Amino acid sequence: MAQPKKKTSSSKQGHRRSHWKAEAPNLSSCKNCKAPKLSHTVCQVCGQYNGKQVLAVAE
Repeated sequence: MAQPKKKTSSSKQGHRRSHWKAEAPNLSSCKNCKAPKLSHTVCQVCGQYNGKQVLAVAE
């Protein structure tokens, strides 16, 4: 396997990784309680998913 001839400098490495950014998750609102939630997941506030009660949430 080929080996690098010289060490990659931290500046060069930083330029290459400049687009490695963490993105904020896309949140949608729950249709039942209007709380923000991740898409395609059960609402942690009311316990509903796709209009059906999935989780029993203690109040």
